[in-house]
Amino acid sequence: MNSPPQILVVTGEASGDAHAAELVAALQARRPDLRFFGMGGSKLAARGVELLYGAHEVSVMGITEVLPKIPRILQVLRGLASAAAERRPTCAILVDIPDFNLRLAKKLKALGVPVAYYVSPMIWAWRRGRVKTIRQRVDRMLCILPFEEAFYRDSGVDARYVGSPVVEQVPAPASASEFRERLGLSVEAPTLALLPGSRMSEIRRLLPDMVSAAKQLAAERPGLQIVVPVAPTIAREEIVSRFEGSGLSPRLVEGRAPEVVGASDAAIVASGTAVLEAGLMQRPLVVVYRVSLLTYWVGRVMLKVAHVALVNLLANRRLVPELLQGDMTPERIAAEIRRVWEPGPPREEMLRGLEEVRGRLGGPGAAERAAEAVLELLPPPAKV
Repeated sequence: MNSPPQILVVTGEASGDAHAAELVAALQARRPDLRFFGMGGSKLAARGVELLYGAHEVSVMGITEVLPKIPRILQVLRGLASAAAERRPTCAILVDIPDFNLRLAKKLKALGVPVAYYVSPMIWAWRRGRVKTIRQRVDRMLCILPFEEAFYRDSGVDARYVGSPVVEQVPAPASASEFRERLGLSVEAPTLALLPGSRMSEIRRLLPDMVSAAKQLAAERPGLQIVVPVAPTIAREEIVSRFEGSGLSPRLVEGRAPEVVGASDAAIVASGTAVLEAGLMQRPLVVVYRVSLLTYWVGRVMLKVAHVALVNLLANRRLVPELLQGDMTPERIAAEIRRVWEPGPPREEMLRGLEEVRGRLGGPGAAERAAEAVLELLPPPAKV
């Protein structure tokens, strides 16, 4: 009797874990005979994927943050390649984390394992030379941004735009008071959302200035309710400790970042996937980010786009403020939030733009379309 076909799935962040889990669910619905193993988080585990490593093993950002973890990252890379050599998966699905996954893809290609890549590396933004590497190592690129497919195809990569999974992962539009009720928050209180990220390096670098900005805003708005979604990768104490001495008492919510934004009058959001989620919730937001000086200077030299925030890239204009590095001060953050807090032209213009971005991403069904594209790489199921 033939053993069931196996698929290797590898992701290293909370957002990638969610995208990968939905893709696995769509594949399981179409091919119940498939078995999955690899690296991921709680959502992949809940789908029955056998996790050889946890996503946290490789979830780091920036040059100075990565260096201490390189030995362990290489160990995980070798471990996954060894598991693939032993199990000979029918296909591999690599999700995001390009520095790790493109190295793994090279090893998988040497084993003759077809590679589908979900959530394209943003090589159109920086490191465009990587497209040659992708052409050699990836059999099918599954793009989640509408302009990526043509970019890859023009470079000789088999690419398919499947739509953005984020569209379905955020809750349906509703009033701020409705989201506040769902989260057990005060319905009447003015509400500010702080989204400091899902990595400890982000909490250390971003949250103190977010807290200082919130303190300035709280002085002007009595009863200001400050809400922070806590990523599963971060201990609650790490968030609480950064509010000590501020006089602020934040409401912490486990995960549910899009709902926290939906409950807010405005949000301060760390650059990354969370910005797109926040933008889809149709609330005014300010994007902030800071990395080590070395990482920043390397990034500046290589960056090929005018904006960092995904909503700005999709809108093709500076729709939401981007306060990066030295521009990310409590005073600047508070000033930008004040500008869009009350009804008026700046707020309305931003909200109209965010609605336009939502329209550009299309409708639901990204995981299903991605699953169909992956199944084309597999041999048909064995006849019983």
